[in-house]
Amino acid sequence: MFNKKHFLSFISLFLLFALVGCFNQSNNNDSEDTSVTKLRSEQDIPYIGFAMDTLQDERWYRDKDYFEQKVQSLGGNVKTLAANGIHDVQVEQVELLIEEGIDILVIIPADSEASAEIVELAHQADVPVISYDKLVLNADLDYYISFDNVKVGELQASAILEEVDEGDFAYVGGADNDNNAHLFKEGAMNVLQPYIDSGDINLVYDQFTPGWSPDEAEAMFGSFLENNQQVDAVVAANDGTAGGVIQALNAQNLTVPISGQDAELDAIRRIQDGTQTMTVYKSLEQIAETAAETAMRLANGETIETDSTMNNNNIDVPSILLDPITITSNNIDETVIADGHIDADDL
Repeated sequence: MFNKKHFLSFISLFLLFALVGCFNQSNNNDSEDTSVTKLRSEQDIPYIGFAMDTLQDERWYRDKDYFEQKVQSLGGNVKTLAANGIHDVQVEQVELLIEEGIDILVIIPADSEASAEIVELAHQADVPVISYDKLVLNADLDYYISFDNVKVGELQASAILEEVDEGDFAYVGGADNDNNAHLFKEGAMNVLQPYIDSGDINLVYDQFTPGWSPDEAEAMFGSFLENNQQVDAVVAANDGTAGGVIQALNAQNLTVPISGQDAELDAIRRIQDGTQTMTVYKSLEQIAETAAETAMRLANGETIETDSTMNNNNIDVPSILLDPITITSNNIDETVIADGHIDADDL
């Protein structure tokens, strides 16, 4: 039998549930709208991708920290990925950054020549590319920010010549697939070649070092010393290779003038101890902050002014080249310590 009272109760409950459902749906829509608004707000913030060659050397951690801090202080977002020196890994990392919507790619190439494909990938997604410290070759690169790396090599060779200007010299280069290694050598040879041509210097060793590896430098130079037992000076491209060469020299009870680069803590200690003659200081804070500022300005549509160009075998790339500084035992306090690059307590 039809019960009017029960029927009205059923209708009341139905309307109540419907009303609650509408209320919940309204709240869900409000939540979704807020989420979309938040996403759009985040998308208005420049997103910078920093693709690094490696974090295996001490200096690159400093670059990373300075770069990230500067981007964030300028109101941007940043994501850093390091490829451990493997080009294929760097390609995958850049693809990930592009998929995540970066506005600008800043890259320290794992392979200067092969990284041309990375620039092309970025440009296909309308992402400008800034090459950081190491130049990407054979590409339509947008900007290059580094130090005057030819000058670095000139400073290294000049400092060694102040110690000894004749005899058997060795040149220990960096990685052959790193364009900077060739620039350092070019600068060194600008200074050394007249002495070689005159016969005052005999270049008895001239090798690149795979991966800039100190162990490779030690093994290769150790093998050379075992067969030759004679060297009067060494121009080494960086502090890592210098450290490897010094180990090889120690094994033969030899100490000769030797250069370096990067002003690493161990190198500064060796300079104090007299086993390394000099290093070249390139302010990591300066290059990192310059790159971060350039990336943010580019992301915001501002005009970038450059002071020079660097040919990468394809175009003359607009470049910002900073000045390196020679470090010896005479100016440690007023340079690397004064800048906070090295803590005096660590020495």
